[in-house]
Amino acid sequence: MPLELSYELIALMFAVAMLAGFIDAIAGGGGLITIPALMWVGLPPTAALATNKLQACGGSFFASLYFVRKGMVKLGEMKLAIACAFVGAALGTIAVQMIDTAFLETLLPFLILAIGGYFLFSKKISEEDRHQVFTPVMFGFTAAFGVGLYDGFFGPGTGSFFALAFVSLAGFGLAKATAHAKVLNFSTNIASLIFFAIGGKVFWMLGGIMLLGQAIGATLGSRLVLTKGTKIIKPLVVTMSIAMSVKLLSTQYDLFSWV
Repeated sequence: MPLELSYELIALMFAVAMLAGFIDAIAGGGGLITIPALMWVGLPPTAALATNKLQACGGSFFASLYFVRKGMVKLGEMKLAIACAFVGAALGTIAVQMIDTAFLETLLPFLILAIGGYFLFSKKISEEDRHQVFTPVMFGFTAAFGVGLYDGFFGPGTGSFFALAFVSLAGFGLAKATAHAKVLNFSTNIASLIFFAIGGKVFWMLGGIMLLGQAIGATLGSRLVLTKGTKIIKPLVVTMSIAMSVKLLSTQYDLFSWV
């Protein structure tokens, strides 16, 4: 399907991606902004999801790069988790083309809302590292693989799921969990993008323009994670969890049809 890109549209989508990258680097949920925007410009749902993965790679890559350079993440310690997340996302992307997602669509808003509640009320959420429940090997084969599978299969809230896993299972402080979540999210984005690209679903020009915006927004958001920590991450995660839940429920049940 041909897609006409005016200068005004290019500027708008660049700005949308930059905002999404900024929010996503801190709390996740940037797809809430970019996927509707991609569908608004005329992309079919599958193409919007595929193109969203391309531009999201920009945000997650530059956020990850920033955290690695600042010493928040040691890639050598994450090799297994990165690989498991990649394989999980690849399998999920393949599976979503063959399996009915209706049950997950119904359950997901409540899962994301529960994540928001956990971040809001749990006393474990702080800047300090706590007791580790899972070893790195256990974490890789369970949490990293499982959330990766979910991201390839469905996607919304992946960053929040990864962050929650790092806090509750790996014992990380919130800023450290957010940094590590972006690295795994980059791995899952790449895996999904590869399989969407094989299927010819990606709009490369538009996705590339948005990727640049994502890179800028993600870099700015990553800096706030290091300087503000829990003060900004916690309320934004809760806000985005509520927003994602409302968005998903409104799509399913047409809650605002009267507006």
